[in-house]
Amino acid sequence: MASPLHLLVIDLETRPDAIILPADRDPAAFPKPIQHEIITLGFLLARIDRDGQSERYSIRKVGSASIADRGEREILAGFWQMVDRNRPRVVTWNGRGFDAAVLKQRSLIHGLTAYNWHRTDPRFGYDYRFQTEWHCDLMDVLCDYGASPRLGLDEAAQALGLPGKWNGHGAEVMDLVAAGDYPAINRYCEGDVLNTYVLYLRWAHLSTRLSARGHNASVQNLLNYLEAGQEKNPHWKEFTDLWQSSERPCPLFVNEPLGEPGPQSLESHLRSEDVMP
Repeated sequence: MASPLHLLVIDLETRPDAIILPADRDPAAFPKPIQHEIITLGFLLARIDRDGQSERYSIRKVGSASIADRGEREILAGFWQMVDRNRPRVVTWNGRGFDAAVLKQRSLIHGLTAYNWHRTDPRFGYDYRFQTEWHCDLMDVLCDYGASPRLGLDEAAQALGLPGKWNGHGAEVMDLVAAGDYPAINRYCEGDVLNTYVLYLRWAHLSTRLSARGHNASVQNLLNYLEAGQEKNPHWKEFTDLWQSSERPCPLFVNEPLGEPGPQSLESHLRSEDVMP
């Protein structure tokens, strides 16, 4: 069976589509996904390098696509082309509840085709909720698919020592749209993408996709990439400065044991401590 070649972390900023909103809708109700027009699609694309059973990631590009530069149809078509071309594992935060639903439902409006999304492993592919190989909705996974309370991105990020939503909040997006400040929306969206990516690295280490060395190498690769681009993207420097100044237990790197135990050596250790029967 084919495996993902890349990691693609995405986040959307949207506004209500006044043209298709019902006239009698409750103004306090949150519009349904199909009723959200995309303003910005933020993304991080990284190559998946494999070392035996472990992975590590190398950043290829961090950026955003905005309606200030192109139409919604072009943003959507570009996303599906990115999926077709790079065959990525898509990572989202509440993506099944919102982002992926917006992408698919708005694509209906524009008459687009999402080829690889539906042809890649049709049974356990992007739309299969309980498999993280092709689409990992990190919030859904961390909350055990609804068994525990929903966790906000800002809450999770700050708990780990990440900046969280230091440069804006979703409630401010409409004011920024009204002011025509699309660069600020892009910066905010990219901030959410960066938080989501680092949270994914920590979860990938917890779930044994990444060894400690693979996790730390992936973090260092991200730091190097952001440092190289910080002159043109000052918000990347803000992110790394806040992250590196955190006093949380291990905001950047995890401990690297001299020999990372595999299943047998871990079992032997537990038996030696008389923990296992």
